[in-house]
Amino acid sequence: MNHIPLIIKREYLSKVRKKSFIIMTILSPFILAAVPLIIGYLTTLNEDTVKSIYILDESDFLSDSFQSNDQTVYTKLVEIDLESAKILANQEQADGLIYIPNNSLEYVADLIKFYSEESPSLSFISSLEYKIENKLSELKLQNEGIDLSLIDASKINVSINQESFEGVKTSKTGSIMKLGFGTFSGLLLFMFIMIYGGMVMRSVIEEKTSRVIEVIISSVKPIQLMMGKIVGTSLVAVTQVIIWAVLGFIFFMALTTFFGVDLGAAQSSQQTQVTEALSSPNIGDEIKTIFNEFSNLPITNLLLAFLLYFIGGYLLYTSLFAAIGAAVDNETDSQQFMLPIMIPLILAIYVGGPSVVDAPHGTVCTVLSYIPFTSPVVMLMRIPFGVPIWQQLLSFSILIVTFMFTVWFAAKIYRIGILMYGKKPSYKDLYKWLKY
Repeated sequence: MNHIPLIIKREYLSKVRKKSFIIMTILSPFILAAVPLIIGYLTTLNEDTVKSIYILDESDFLSDSFQSNDQTVYTKLVEIDLESAKILANQEQADGLIYIPNNSLEYVADLIKFYSEESPSLSFISSLEYKIENKLSELKLQNEGIDLSLIDASKINVSINQESFEGVKTSKTGSIMKLGFGTFSGLLLFMFIMIYGGMVMRSVIEEKTSRVIEVIISSVKPIQLMMGKIVGTSLVAVTQVIIWAVLGFIFFMALTTFFGVDLGAAQSSQQTQVTEALSSPNIGDEIKTIFNEFSNLPITNLLLAFLLYFIGGYLLYTSLFAAIGAAVDNETDSQQFMLPIMIPLILAIYVGGPSVVDAPHGTVCTVLSYIPFTSPVVMLMRIPFGVPIWQQLLSFSILIVTFMFTVWFAAKIYRIGILMYGKKPSYKDLYKWLKY
């Protein structure tokens, strides 16, 4: 008798009824929304801090280069020596003192010093260097009798127009958009695997340590129990996403009710503005490029591929997490087996991503898009750049076949490991279990 539906029901209900699941499902959207707000608030705290910088320019080359603004107040010191300037800056608790010695234009750049009580930030020092470099370069050109206005007029911005042999136009902006979709997909898959794959593993470990599994396994085949847990946890993930979507809808409806925000009118107004902007000859070329690139994306192919690869990759890794849970007695012992499983995903993101940027149809990307443990991420990164359908079908077929083999492989470990207690398994033990 097939007990998988009963196992799925039990696994699903046992998780969605937990107080921790209900609380985190409700709080998670608010926590995720609060994180960027907190980051933005902390960033503004840094930006609100006004730096006080003293300047002692004995060369008089850079007297007009430092203009005070909202973030930095520059105070110019005159008729004072370096030691007195350092004492004054320290007494006034200034954030730093810039010293430009009296020397020739050719050598003064190597003698400039910055004194401070605490080490300045890298970005602040870089901004000072940028200002000084520009000013000294201009002075040097003027001394050579070169007209700076002619140099500015001679500068030409080049943006190469990209187009395929079939006449399809592309651009650097489009490449960034395409890569962004793949990166988002890969990170989303990584997050789901870590959260819900870990949930499957912990569920198996719980039942194993509580000896409940001994009762269940007497009437259920191990592979049925494992598949029931995987599918049940997957439905929990789907439920959580649906609840988040409903909460988002309620939030926007609350905006219209309590704050008088007419989302329909705002959307209509935005559509009108977008239409007028696109038809206007004065619209920026970059905005036009973004809209053109978005319209040229294979949206249907991307969505379908995302769905298939997301499900296939999730099931592939979750089956391995279930096998790990059956092999160990506690979550600490699982770490030695998790690292080899996570390495392919890490390679897909941190190796496949840069490789797609350099050569989306190169050897590295092509190979990684066929390896089932990296294909869910790398192939999604490649598809926006134009991957033939037969390659996508071949890659997905390999993924499904590997998933079926992985389920068999995981079930063999699950069948033996689920009843093993008191011993920390090794890779040699896992190999022996496969022979039983």
